[in-house]
Amino acid sequence: MGSIEEARKIFNKDSYAVELTGCKIDSIGESYAKCSLELTGMHKNAYGGVMGGAIYTLADFAFAVASNYEKEGATVSVVGQASFMSAPKGNILYAEAELIKDGRSNCFYNVTITDDTGRIVAVVTFNGAHVPKMVGTEK
Repeated sequence: MGSIEEARKIFNKDSYAVELTGCKIDSIGESYAKCSLELTGMHKNAYGGVMGGAIYTLADFAFAVASNYEKEGATVSVVGQASFMSAPKGNILYAEAELIKDGRSNCFYNVTITDDTGRIVAVVTFNGAHVPKMVGTEK
């Protein structure tokens, strides 16, 4: 398993999730990633709650890291289904992406989003498709 610094260097190229939104990689493992997002005013909707898109972006980023780091080819999401459980009460969101099943052409991941109070905020399932590495994405 490579280092977390190496994973961060690779996935820092995901400028929407990292630079614009603020997603960070906290830990990695085999087909696993834990990522976080410190909530700021830019993540809020018109009513003061956290935008569902911010929560989903964090989940998608964690899925991308878990399903692609140190893998042959690339994995892209085909279906992502989010179930929002409760509004976050804390200031940081965490996304833990875990492999459910990995097949020849598809994979299935579960991403649990919690806040720093331990509250479950959302559960997102992803169906991914394994595709050849795309040009320009080599390490």
